[in-house]
Amino acid sequence: MNKANILIIDDEEPLRGLIRQMLELEGYKVIESGFAAEGMLLLSREDIQCVVSDVRLPDANGIDLIPRIKAINSLCEIIVITAYGTIKDGVRAIQSGAFDYITKGDEDNRLVSLVEKAVEKVNLKTRITQLEKRIGEKYGFENIVANSDIMKETVSFARKIADTDVPVLLIGETGAGKEVFAQAIHSAGSRKDQHFIAVNCSSFSKELLESEMFGYKAGAFTGAVRNKKGLFEEADKGTLLLDEIGELDISLQARLLRVLETNSFIKQGDTKLTNVDVRIIAATNRNIEDEVAKGSFRKDLYYRLSVVKLEVPSLRDRREDIIPLIQSFIKYFSAKLNKSITEVEPEFMEKLSNYTFPGNVRELKNIVERAVIISEGGRLKAGYLPREVLFLFPLAPGKEAGKTLDEYERQHILEAISQAAGNKQKAAEMLGIGLTTLYRKLQQYGL
Repeated sequence: MNKANILIIDDEEPLRGLIRQMLELEGYKVIESGFAAEGMLLLSREDIQCVVSDVRLPDANGIDLIPRIKAINSLCEIIVITAYGTIKDGVRAIQSGAFDYITKGDEDNRLVSLVEKAVEKVNLKTRITQLEKRIGEKYGFENIVANSDIMKETVSFARKIADTDVPVLLIGETGAGKEVFAQAIHSAGSRKDQHFIAVNCSSFSKELLESEMFGYKAGAFTGAVRNKKGLFEEADKGTLLLDEIGELDISLQARLLRVLETNSFIKQGDTKLTNVDVRIIAATNRNIEDEVAKGSFRKDLYYRLSVVKLEVPSLRDRREDIIPLIQSFIKYFSAKLNKSITEVEPEFMEKLSNYTFPGNVRELKNIVERAVIISEGGRLKAGYLPREVLFLFPLAPGKEAGKTLDEYERQHILEAISQAAGNKQKAAEMLGIGLTTLYRKLQQYGL
């Protein structure tokens, strides 16, 4: 089994043969050429991991070949050899992208070890590229189920804005998939190789969220024993998702506005500006314009964040996607939980197809995961579904057809709280929503 494919480009046939023998003894497959033009042709046809090239070739300068080699195979490494070594040529070769530069005769014994290190680097870069591809596929638009017209339109619009740096405001109900869209936008944009960091603005107190977002210097306050990087610094050159932006304290809104305007901030305990280059994506399940009218959200910040607004539809509005989503989740959880699901009862699909999903895709995902966990004999039965799915909220015409979606949601919340024996945290988990959202809905419905 050959360790890698090596291309030698050198017009000195005896030396070429010597290098070939050395490398073949180490298990490498060697391809040879005495001319640059032929070498480039071989490179385009073969899967080459490393090129060993002379500087002085009959039809080209070996150093000038380096950009051409990289253009054909960006992962390939190049070792430049020469009988007339100069410091100037060595520097130019490395600056052009060569892995190393050695002198013929004096450093022949180094060549095999250099090729080995170059191949190791190529293999590492290949693994990283493959991993990045898998990550991109996992979080990319291709992974979003979009059979319904409304989702096709939403995905199409999101693709158009992905390769820009403008702020995006994602609007949609809890569990609708706003973070999924944020990750897809990041993965399809120019910052895809940099960090994507998400923070839920409703999960922290004002003081703690300020520290998380902007960091602090050691000694800034009692307990600050060391410097802390904030999320803006962690996301530098990448993307920061501010989820539940409507929950952000008014004083932090002012600091966020300054970052958007100046790409800089002063962390707690510091006197110097910290500069950052971050794309901001904000997400909310609130009507921010109402919050602006109430005075609880800054108008100038809203205008900054909403350069582009993207509405993520609820699952109720994309019912054609329910079955494909169920199938996708079954496949995912079967693999994750090492359970073989070979059959799904028609009633299982029917009940879920007729359900209102106040918790949207997140609720559907939780329901399918639970069903796969408790399944037996490789079969998903309707009996594995929660009571609210089995007995409540049919969408088919009937006695309940006159109910509004708010009435369905109110009844669903009451049922979940009842099943959780009054435990609000457990009820929120059953509904697939956050505790803060549950309390807001309880207030909304006078419960």
